[in-house]
Amino acid sequence: MRGSTRQGYGDIWLTLWQSYNNTAFEYRRNALNSPHFIARRIVFGADRKRILSQPVVKIALAGVSLGVAVMVISVMVMNGFKQEITDKVTGFSSHLRVSKFDHNASLEEEPVLLEAGFLDSLAGDPAVRDLYIYATKAGIVKTGEAIQGVVLKGIGTGFNWRYFDNKLVAGSIPGGRDSTLGSGVIISSAVAALLGLSPGDDLVVYFISNPMRVRKFRISGIYETGLEEFDRTFVFCDFKILHKLNGWEPGQAGGVEITLHDFGELETAGRRIYSQAGYSMKTETVRELYPQIFNWLELIDINVVIIIVLMLAVAGMNMIATLLIIILDNTRLVGVLKSMGATDGMVRRVFLYVSVYVIGAGVAAGNLLAFSLGALQLYTGWFTLPPESYYVSSVPLAFDGWQLLLLNAGTITVCMAMMLLPVSVLSRIRPVKVLRFD
Repeated sequence: MRGSTRQGYGDIWLTLWQSYNNTAFEYRRNALNSPHFIARRIVFGADRKRILSQPVVKIALAGVSLGVAVMVISVMVMNGFKQEITDKVTGFSSHLRVSKFDHNASLEEEPVLLEAGFLDSLAGDPAVRDLYIYATKAGIVKTGEAIQGVVLKGIGTGFNWRYFDNKLVAGSIPGGRDSTLGSGVIISSAVAALLGLSPGDDLVVYFISNPMRVRKFRISGIYETGLEEFDRTFVFCDFKILHKLNGWEPGQAGGVEITLHDFGELETAGRRIYSQAGYSMKTETVRELYPQIFNWLELIDINVVIIIVLMLAVAGMNMIATLLIIILDNTRLVGVLKSMGATDGMVRRVFLYVSVYVIGAGVAAGNLLAFSLGALQLYTGWFTLPPESYYVSSVPLAFDGWQLLLLNAGTITVCMAMMLLPVSVLSRIRPVKVLRFD
């Protein structure tokens, strides 16, 4: 009885062992027949420690990596320019300006009566973040033998003084960020250098009128934005000073400037505020006030699109040539697979997997290179620019995760679509001819 029991256990263990061997054999056979497995052998070689050992694959990897790095850096630079310059321009004039509707082309606006109810309705708009009344007045500054024409911009409470946090090169904001300027003024470094002025000096401004009027200010701070058009023109002062100089009545101002929560709502909010302003006032967006700057930014967009198209074309042609060389180098393998019953579809999948490995590794390496260079630029400002031409002193960068994700996904999709051309030659390879040739 015990012998039969032992024999029964032995049969069970024998059956389990045979089942294990059969399963392992099936696994090994399926792995050897898998397009994925064969592609790994082609790309990585017999020794898996030698990653991408074949010269042609290394060249293809380098080409894809450089192309992706150039595209990613181009997009980050484009976003950096748009963000940096837009912030500078809107810091001076906000996103929207409401002023009197007239044909006055001078730098001094005709006064407009801003009723409290209108200002309250603007402040209650969900798109509006900040607003403040303002006025501008042209004047002449003279010190010794130097003379310079300037525009004083008087600003009321509500102006975002944090705009000057990284733009003040000397001095400070009088009264702090949350108060008015009082009797102090903030001038640009260009005007200060031209007139030989520094913080604490007096600034005497002559206003052309009949009779001529003179006003003395105390320089509190010196700013520099890199926007030469603004730096050589504007001097910031308190709105109350210009209101008194112009002899305006209570409630009158040159206009109101509005900052939005989202720059993308510029046009929509502009139309809505225009409908509230009435026929005697006009509403202008920052794009309409400074079209030359924003047109220049749009040209940058076009340049980046051209760069991306060229890099995709180069990377795609590079991958086509690489895959053709790999196919020719593995013609005997194709013949053997077909002689063993592999279909054209399976063979095509093998070489498409080869493309996936090379393109995937190239995209990853390209992103790593681009982000490394981007981090170097952000922390060191290594690559500089002439501010008089580009409005910034160093190459700006801005990261947009969704944009870069779409760029990488588009690169992989386009390159893989172009791989359908070289793999089409696989159907023309005949096992008889290939094996006979070998």
